[in-house]
Amino acid sequence: MAMDKIRRCNDDATLMTIPFVDLSAQQRRIRDDLDQRIARVLDHGGYILGPEVAELEATLAACAGCRHAITLSSGTDALLAVLMARDIGPGDAVFMPAFTFTATAEVVLQAGATPVFVDVDGSTFNLDPECLRTAITHAREQGRLHPAAIIAVDLFGQPADYRAINAIAAENGLFVLADAAQSFGARYENHAVGTLAPATATSFYPAKPLGCYGDGGAVFTDDDDLAAACISIRAHGEGKNRYDIVRLGMNGRLDTLQAAVLLAKLTIFDDEIERRRTVARQYTERLSGLVETPAQLPGTDTIWAQYTIKLPQRDAVAASLRERGIPTQIYYPLPMHLQPAYAPHVAGPGSLPVSERLCGEVLALPMHPYLDQAAIAMICDGLDDALR
Repeated sequence: MAMDKIRRCNDDATLMTIPFVDLSAQQRRIRDDLDQRIARVLDHGGYILGPEVAELEATLAACAGCRHAITLSSGTDALLAVLMARDIGPGDAVFMPAFTFTATAEVVLQAGATPVFVDVDGSTFNLDPECLRTAITHAREQGRLHPAAIIAVDLFGQPADYRAINAIAAENGLFVLADAAQSFGARYENHAVGTLAPATATSFYPAKPLGCYGDGGAVFTDDDDLAAACISIRAHGEGKNRYDIVRLGMNGRLDTLQAAVLLAKLTIFDDEIERRRTVARQYTERLSGLVETPAQLPGTDTIWAQYTIKLPQRDAVAASLRERGIPTQIYYPLPMHLQPAYAPHVAGPGSLPVSERLCGEVLALPMHPYLDQAAIAMICDGLDDALR
């Protein structure tokens, strides 16, 4: 294994540690372009909404095949900006999977609305359409909240079942927001992420398949009015100028330096997607029959933000791999409906059994475009030995 892919552990051990995400290898590949782009920003001094931001937005919109890409300071702010633009707030119910990261839920409460957690499909990890339908019906029968929106999360880089979700939304008059924090670059039924729902939010957190060197995010939409509202909201709700405040807003602009970083990374993004898919195929070929490998919804081309297996003895296996220098992650150890912050809005343990079961079984293996065959073999051998 090449020495730039590993580091020696201390205590005179011969154990080698594989990076869970290898940003250094990626940076070496684009360093000259990065330096030039960052130098241009330093030269022109437009650190907030400089020309690179507009260039990035145009490039992102073209990649997604949509009319508008609006950059923001984080994926969380991107989600919140859409809810604010849609005037979703007190008395509104927003339906979302329980098996997700807290950002999906916290923005709903920040907007003043109420999250309604829904169980997921045990194979794809994404929102279960039938459970969604049941949750909407139940909310209507209770009558306390007005069903207003659905946040569909594309977990681990795989798009949710938007054909079914959009149909349920249309039947019930609900707005759909795609949480594509992990899936930008993926496709569903030959349509790119960014065009699968009326609005899509993504994240450019450094560990994402397309990440900057800080926080960042974007909203994708074909809705001109929604785009204009998000542009206003990200800059304190400004109208014709910075002192013309026409709505409640936030300080949610993307720094120009981060736009420059993303422009450099976009030059190799398509190649990195294919490399991720190659790594995933190699994992699946080696691990099939050994553990439960990730299932793909027909018609989806995932971007493999994570490669997540399922196994009942997860914690013992993770400990064994760690001893061998193989890092793993658990996404996520506790579903949202069991998190203390959301206790007032949920039924409690046992209410969403699939999400609760997954939190005890999932284990994410190292996944990035620069995993070579030797590293993959080391990971799979370690997993095989840990299960014996």
